[in-house]
Amino acid sequence: MTAAGQTPLLLPGATLGVLGGGQLGRMFTLAARVMGYRVVVLDPDALSPAGQVADIHLKADYTDAVALMRMGELCDAVTTEFENVPARSLETLAHRCRVAPGAAAVSVAQDRLAEKDLARRAGCETALYAPVSGPDDMASAWAAIDGPGLLKTRRLGYDGKGQARVDGPDGLAAAHAQLGHVPCLLEGFLPLEREISVVLARNPAGEIAFFPVAENRHRQGILDVSIVPARVTDEVAGSARRMAAGLAGSLEYVGVLAVEFFVLADGRVVFNEMAPRPHNSGHYTQDACVTDQFQQQVRALCGLALGDARQLSPVVMVNLLGDVWRPEPRWDLLLAHPGIKLHLYGKAEARPGRKMGHFNCLAPSLEEAIALAETARLELEIDR
Repeated sequence: MTAAGQTPLLLPGATLGVLGGGQLGRMFTLAARVMGYRVVVLDPDALSPAGQVADIHLKADYTDAVALMRMGELCDAVTTEFENVPARSLETLAHRCRVAPGAAAVSVAQDRLAEKDLARRAGCETALYAPVSGPDDMASAWAAIDGPGLLKTRRLGYDGKGQARVDGPDGLAAAHAQLGHVPCLLEGFLPLEREISVVLARNPAGEIAFFPVAENRHRQGILDVSIVPARVTDEVAGSARRMAAGLAGSLEYVGVLAVEFFVLADGRVVFNEMAPRPHNSGHYTQDACVTDQFQQQVRALCGLALGDARQLSPVVMVNLLGDVWRPEPRWDLLLAHPGIKLHLYGKAEARPGRKMGHFNCLAPSLEEAIALAETARLELEIDR
């Protein structure tokens, strides 16, 4: 029995669904199955990483009416592993089963302008920005940011894709053409000291559990390493957590939410973007926390109490891209280190820039974890 207005608990034995069959869906599926749930994956790729480990893999497009009906019939609750799932599909499923996060929250994260506007309303500081839909917007947009910046597509850009640097007003039209004349956002540059992220879980009761703040480094727009705990002051970490919680509350969010921030040279914390799902920078939780981000995703979706998010060890997460395959990395070199935990995604083809896996480096101190990560990555790259 549940009190009026309280979300019924979904206990092990229930069937959970995930829209999307990539690595995040795979890790959610594995966590759910370990916890005793059945999992249905909807993804058109017959070789999808999540589909390989699911109880049922519905091989269909995310807008396929028959597949969505089947998923709604099979599942007690459905979540998503990437933000570009059509919001209308989530709305369709919500008529048949529980859906979290909801279509409204996912829809905001699909549009950089809507996301930035929400962040400001929720009390976050942002970079200067302005919409660019066509030639008529360009003069006012350049005046609004008052200096060099990045032109970003409002939709679908990720891992450094869908953006172009703009150094002057004369380059704005060329950048817009380069991006296909689609609706864009022009964003001003900031004096960055470092980038950090907050991964949190929020359940239907509004309870929030924060994972430790991660410090992130990127290569060519793709996350390279996450260092945890982030080397920032308590004030910076606290400010980032408060802003992330404000965003989650504004969206009435249920699930795992990742929010990326810039830390400026003067110590200010500035919102960058959010992801309505588990996040690459939260993969360290799989080996270094009491409860990992995928277990939290299951708990939040099922209306359960959230798990303990405490960090148990200093850790550095290192992404493995297809660049290091030749045709296969020397896993013996990597696994010769007792403090390294390897996670591979089961993808059939390795390509440059494609995320194929990650490894977590655990050590008694953060300095030792960083040194271990640098040593291990150097060994893999030298072997190429």
